[in-house]
Amino acid sequence: MEDQKNQEANSDKIPKVTGVGGIFFFTENPKETREWYAKNLGLEVNDWGSTFESRNIDNPELKEALQWSPFKKNDDYFSPSKKEFMINYRVQNIERLIDQLKENGVTVLDDIATYDYGRFVHIMDADGNKIELWEPV
Repeated sequence: MEDQKNQEANSDKIPKVTGVGGIFFFTENPKETREWYAKNLGLEVNDWGSTFESRNIDNPELKEALQWSPFKKNDDYFSPSKKEFMINYRVQNIERLIDQLKENGVTVLDDIATYDYGRFVHIMDADGNKIELWEPV
């Protein structure tokens, strides 16, 4: 019983993905794409796209967000990936996760950057997709 309580208390320290934080994709005209989704599908959009909020099932007081963002085709934010999309994953314990990824030979593209809304780093998966990892505040 004591071991289970210790495991649960430490589960937020395990370096891992905890959810999807964003879906980003290329389009010829991001403004028109945002407007189309607002008009036809009812998305509330701004200059960055649309944010979908939800509650954490294990902690309903905690709000979580998924960011949907169209980018201008060939924007260099996806570089060095040549793909048409990029996924952002919410993670916990970003430093340890990056250490593990490096140990596993994963390409880490930059240093962890810190902003008011969280910490970010980018990696490449085995198929050449750029992945954004985000540890929310």
